[in-house]
Amino acid sequence: MGNKMIVPFGSQHVALPEPVRFVFETENEIITNVEVDVGYVHRGIEKACQTKIGYKQVAYVVPRICGLCSISHNMAYIIAIEKLLEFEAPKRAKYLRVLAHELDRIHSHLFAMAHVAEAAGYENLVMYLFRDRELVMECLELLTGNRVQFDYGCIGGVNRDLTPEVEKELRKKLKKLEERLFWFRDVYLNDYTLNLRWKGVGVIPKEMAEKYNAAGPVARGSGVRTDARAEFDALPYRELGFEMVVYEDGDIWARNMVRMDELLISMRMIWNVLDGLPEGNYKENVKGMPKGEAVCRWEAPRGELFYHVRGDGKQILTRMRVKTPTFSNIPVLKELFIGANYADVPAIIISFDPCLSCTAR
Repeated sequence: MGNKMIVPFGSQHVALPEPVRFVFETENEIITNVEVDVGYVHRGIEKACQTKIGYKQVAYVVPRICGLCSISHNMAYIIAIEKLLEFEAPKRAKYLRVLAHELDRIHSHLFAMAHVAEAAGYENLVMYLFRDRELVMECLELLTGNRVQFDYGCIGGVNRDLTPEVEKELRKKLKKLEERLFWFRDVYLNDYTLNLRWKGVGVIPKEMAEKYNAAGPVARGSGVRTDARAEFDALPYRELGFEMVVYEDGDIWARNMVRMDELLISMRMIWNVLDGLPEGNYKENVKGMPKGEAVCRWEAPRGELFYHVRGDGKQILTRMRVKTPTFSNIPVLKELFIGANYADVPAIIISFDPCLSCTAR
């Protein structure tokens, strides 16, 4: 008979300051069962957007679902509404949307990678990652005017154009950031400490990832070729150099390497946006009321974000529904814990880069 224990993890934990609660049953420190509760946050955002708030103002409410994912929520909703209104944004606006979103992906991935490094006890790497993430935050502030709730996109385009002065500053900061990203990639590939702590830990077989419909770097780190940008026609990802990153290992290391390589792909697309930004309007007036229903599949930094909107020709929508990537990843996370060592729990959870603020709205 082994030593059996029940260990609560959360709803607030030093390794995961998110409103999620795990209860682990362990035998000799090996997890035999787990219960998950993500129902701590209820802000009523969806209900408010379909009962009290006009559809144009909703574009500035949904970014409040999550600070890190605010551009993703903003853009996904706007594109769904534009489909409903049968409106196509100007090409310059489409390029600027890609610019903002890929900058957002970089800052989100650097945040996630720093968090996983912290779980590995690699404090100096955490500090380096957060120091260089500041370059991205400065770029986002230059482009959008804010550091957290960016409110950059609007129905019809974007709220701010890219001026020559801002572009010059962006290029200067991005050049420095790109040099640092190559240095980080060398560390992630070759550092003995990280390889020892992450390789072979928290392995998700491809079959498990497909069975539970995993999303984002979690799926791509297990060899599943899924990325909404590969199928997305509302923004010019293909012409800007998008390339899907897939690793087959399925462990913590692979999930981090997916994020690492996606940073370099994002940098490539950002340079292509700056070098080939079309002339023309960055915003146009959109007339009409939303009638019918539309959806948008958007590749947020954590995976596929799904927006469904429905209107009956009035100012207030009749339905606005959000499905977040963490919601898709919770089932595979629960399954993954069975048979794992309890000591690996913090690193496994954080390698998923969970966003419970998005999930429990």
